[in-house]
Amino acid sequence: MSGQPHHGAEAHSPLAGLTVIEIGQNIAAPVATQILGDLGARVIKLEKSEGDDARAWGPPFWEGAASMFQAVNRNKASIAVDFRDPGQMKAVEQLILAEADVVLQSMRPGLLEAKGLGAARLRALKPALVWCDLGAFGRGGPMSDRPGYDPLMQAFAGLMSVTGEEGQPPVRTGYSVVDQGTGMWAANAILAALFRRERSGLGCTVEVSLFETALSWMCIAAAQYQSSGEVPARHGSGAATIVPYRAFETSDGHLVVAAGNNELFKRLCGLLGHPEWLADERFRTNPARVANRRLIDGMIQQCLAGKSSAQWAEAMESAGIPCAPVQTIDQTLRHPQTQALGIVQAVPGSSMTMVGMPARFDGQRPRIRQAPPALNADAALLSPYLEKAGAVEGQP
Repeated sequence: MSGQPHHGAEAHSPLAGLTVIEIGQNIAAPVATQILGDLGARVIKLEKSEGDDARAWGPPFWEGAASMFQAVNRNKASIAVDFRDPGQMKAVEQLILAEADVVLQSMRPGLLEAKGLGAARLRALKPALVWCDLGAFGRGGPMSDRPGYDPLMQAFAGLMSVTGEEGQPPVRTGYSVVDQGTGMWAANAILAALFRRERSGLGCTVEVSLFETALSWMCIAAAQYQSSGEVPARHGSGAATIVPYRAFETSDGHLVVAAGNNELFKRLCGLLGHPEWLADERFRTNPARVANRRLIDGMIQQCLAGKSSAQWAEAMESAGIPCAPVQTIDQTLRHPQTQALGIVQAVPGSSMTMVGMPARFDGQRPRIRQAPPALNADAALLSPYLEKAGAVEGQP
């Protein structure tokens, strides 16, 4: 079975020997398969003839495709297929049956089934196959057949209702946390299915969706509402249940202060020269501070406005008070901590550098093995199966 690891596979490539077929596009599905690819799996990306939509989601563009596409498609091969061509669909079926351990698909509901590539049929032919359906709203319910994008889910699941400043319009998070989170859930579920397969020899069908991921991000808000009957509000950079725990303006920027318990608040009061705050019943406990957040946050803000973020950060770190400056991405990439981690890696055969996998195995971070593929760069991988299927030679 193709899932058996190669002898001598690197310890930090635990999925070496596995073959994953991606039939998806945009962000969520590519994130999932990139995780598996970073862990050592061989990933074959099947794209529609004109390519993954995300290839054109720019500017900026980076070495032939949108930066957004490049960021989530490393360590993969690319084959362009015409999903309207029965011969090519038969070849894809044969590729899956011959080589795949995992198939992840995010096409609209029913499309692959209509092409003879549904999970039930292929798993009946190959019981060890792990199949992952990645959808928008999830199977079942009146919206199960609707398409979905990240901002729609942030809106529909309530994330936008708790993101942004009080009294201002709702906003989405700066990047696609629902798409990327769904990709992470898909990878987690696939790994669990592969672990079970090691014991039983049988694959299974895994289902994840953007909406269910968005709901999972709202689990704390849901618990707070269900326990109190109060709908959570927007608190900007702050938190609904911890005070002080937000960004404060300094003389040259913003500094996040996270005094998450009474001892840390005591240290903060001492540093700011206001030990009397500790005796004030409005501030003695975290619930009291939450009830009086505007007052105490305003008092802290007055103290912090006169010095720079760096000055306050140094003082707070010396006092053992958690804090962090609000950085832009260029500052983050240049920071010695980022550089020391070795997480920003050069991409082989390319001038690109990318943020690599945020995990290490026995101290070793998986290396980026391959640049994101050009569209149909690996067409030859499907050629033997096209010939068997009787497809017209030379078609993509």
